[in-house]
Amino acid sequence: QVQLVESGGGLVQAGGSLRLSCAASGSIVSINAMGWYRQAPGKQRELVASITSGGKADYVDSVRGRFTISRDNAKNTIYLQMNTLKPEDTAVYYCKAGRIVTPTGIEYDFWGQGTQVTVSS
Repeated sequence: QVQLVESGGGLVQAGGSLRLSCAASGSIVSINAMGWYRQAPGKQRELVASITSGGKADYVDSVRGRFTISRDNAKNTIYLQMNTLKPEDTAVYYCKAGRIVTPTGIEYDFWGQGTQVTVSS
C-alpha cells in the first residue's frame, strides 16, 4: 500500500527556515510530478511548488526566491526548503504525487496527511 508521509513542520519565527520532507513508501515503480500545496484557515488549498521527475521546478510567485523544492528519486522523496518565512506562510502543507505507478496499477492524485507550519511575527 502506497503512502506519502510529510515531516518537518513546526513553529518558527518570521525570517526563519524550515525544511519539509515527503517520503513515498510501498511498492512503487515510478512517480511522475510531485508538489507541495498549502491550505491556510478559511482559504483554498494552493499549489506552492512542483517538480517533475526530471527535476524541473516551478513556484507560486509568493514563494519564488524563498522556497526551493527538490527530489531524490532513489528515495522517492521530495523536499521543500523554506527560507525567510513570513506569517502569511502559516498553513498546513500537503505533499501530492500526480501519478504513482505500482506493480499492480496506477494511483492518481495521491495526497499525504499534511504537516502544520506556523510562522510567528
